[in-house]
Amino acid sequence: MRKITIGGVKRRTGRVLKRAGDVLAETPVPVEPPSFPASFATWSAGRSGRLKALYPGEWKKQFLPEPPTSRVAVVVHVFYTDLVEQILTSLESMPVPFDLIVTNSSGESLELDTSRLGRLDRVHLFDIANHGRDILPLISVVNAGLLDPYEIVFKVHTKKSVWREAHTELGGSGEQWRESFFSELAGSAETFERILGEFASDPGLGILTSTGNVLGPEFWGGDREIVGSLLARIQTDFDEEALRFAAGSIYWVRGFLLQGLRSLELTAADFEEEAGQVDATTAHAVERILGIVTGIAGYDIREAGALTEAAAGAGAFERWLPETEVVPRARVIPFYLPQFHTFPENDEWWEKGFTEWSNVAAGTPLYPGHIQPFLPSELGYYDLRTPGVRDAQYALAEWAGIEGFMYYYYWFAGKKLMDLPVEDLHASDADQPFCLMWANENWTRRWDGSEKNILIAQDYDRVSAKQFIDDVLHLITDPRYIRIDDKPVIAVYRITQIPDHVEVIAHWRKVAEEAGLPGLTLITVDVGTSMQGVEGELAAHGLDAYLEFAPHNMYWGALPRDHRGLDERFQGNLLSYPAMAEKAEERLNTTPPAHRYPGVMVNFDNTARRQWQPDMWYGSNPYVFRRWLNTTVSSVADRDRDERVVFVNAWNEWAEGAVLEPSQRWARTYLLAVRDVLHR
Repeated sequence: MRKITIGGVKRRTGRVLKRAGDVLAETPVPVEPPSFPASFATWSAGRSGRLKALYPGEWKKQFLPEPPTSRVAVVVHVFYTDLVEQILTSLESMPVPFDLIVTNSSGESLELDTSRLGRLDRVHLFDIANHGRDILPLISVVNAGLLDPYEIVFKVHTKKSVWREAHTELGGSGEQWRESFFSELAGSAETFERILGEFASDPGLGILTSTGNVLGPEFWGGDREIVGSLLARIQTDFDEEALRFAAGSIYWVRGFLLQGLRSLELTAADFEEEAGQVDATTAHAVERILGIVTGIAGYDIREAGALTEAAAGAGAFERWLPETEVVPRARVIPFYLPQFHTFPENDEWWEKGFTEWSNVAAGTPLYPGHIQPFLPSELGYYDLRTPGVRDAQYALAEWAGIEGFMYYYYWFAGKKLMDLPVEDLHASDADQPFCLMWANENWTRRWDGSEKNILIAQDYDRVSAKQFIDDVLHLITDPRYIRIDDKPVIAVYRITQIPDHVEVIAHWRKVAEEAGLPGLTLITVDVGTSMQGVEGELAAHGLDAYLEFAPHNMYWGALPRDHRGLDERFQGNLLSYPAMAEKAEERLNTTPPAHRYPGVMVNFDNTARRQWQPDMWYGSNPYVFRRWLNTTVSSVADRDRDERVVFVNAWNEWAEGAVLEPSQRWARTYLLAVRDVLHR
């Protein structure tokens, strides 16, 4: 394994899982600024909690108001205006509706004659400075969210390659190279149908380029350090010997792979001034990074010559027609925290006006690049008492293919806390599926359910847990309540904490049947033996299934703390997210055990609650999450549709870093990962 230097720190590149017992070796965070603009140190030092646009502000005036209906986009960057005609001609036979997004750095006024493009729906045309080649314009389009609606993208630019001429070992002139892209990736209806059919038929295909243009580690050039520094922004290591990328920057690609580049937080300041460089720039590095994250996300890169014959002429391309119905592959249900409103008990225990946002805003970074405070973006610091907030949340969830939310339910010997959001939902006529998890542990000042610093305790002696079913009966009989096998789903966090829980469960089932329900689907969190989880057969406990709630009872791989710039006051746990994901995938790739609904987590970092003693996972990003979720969804694919249930931690656990809804740091990229998996 080679060593490379990032920011003055010698680092060993390689996948995360270089284990020494339960301690994983992983690349240290680079802390010294190197001599290129996209350095990690410069980025981490310049971050702030200010919400800002990462694209040219003048573009906003040109955004089209109505959302697109097309599933396919063509992104064109223009520098050489004499090549525009060739690109437009190559699109004439596109067999499905598509939108055209054009960035123009030529310095000339650009007029596009699109009258011959019969399937063209919408056109965006943006002027941009000649900076960052075709890559910064693409990144600007990504950062603006303009690619978020699209599932498949054809990325092309007006190419005259000096770089190609300098690599005679590849053969062919720059003009011949350009022609190979257009002949293999566009032009005829047969070519388009074959390519689109391949993407529809093969869930593993991430990027498709022309023959001879998938390159490997012999073409690192001078880009290793820049790549390493940029990947450090998303806490990702890489194996330099495994590099595969699509050279030439003309390719078909899954929309998510580009959308996820928003997580790099790239701006114009990260790109060198144009000086005719043929290597060692941020633009060249991003070209390689796209190949790296494609593999991390669980996709592969192929050449057009490797297309199978199966997709050609089979009508598979019609998957990308707007009218084609796409049913989510599984029933994904994130956990939902209802803490984002004031109530008297919080005013008493903490301070008047306290909500979860009070914790979130107080987070302090513990190492360079640590995203604290971790803040919301498009939904803002919402108050769940405000009309319309839940509607906006559900609209985002539905857009991503999510079925509904599992609300944490806080019931303490008959006393309810934070039930306002779910009760408001019940009282409304909104089509918003939901279910409940009884969070049946003590509520403490440390947010850990322990027997110390208790604010309100579970007191089963004062009021029997049997009463719980009576207090939620109006909710579980709601027609929108989520069911499995037509039976309302009730989850209990720590079922063994309930005295005589078998008898209690039997009572719950009896009450449900007396209310006219066909029964209940009762599940409990697999918390493991360390938290007194269920042991033995589930049926003996009166339960139907386990619910996986990462990070509970999953692999915890500790990371070394040297050379990370950790605050000297840090006394918590530093753990590897990729290691947890890979261990979970190894298990899921065998036959998943029966009576279990698997789960994944977006991330976990409770610095906002416990500042110097958090449990903190390092290495979560939308690409790793996408691969873990995809493996998890695939593991239930053979079940009856009703049983294809996957849980996600979480929708809005802001103080624990487990958040699907849009954030300043990640925008919609985690939701886009969910959509990519479910609509595959």
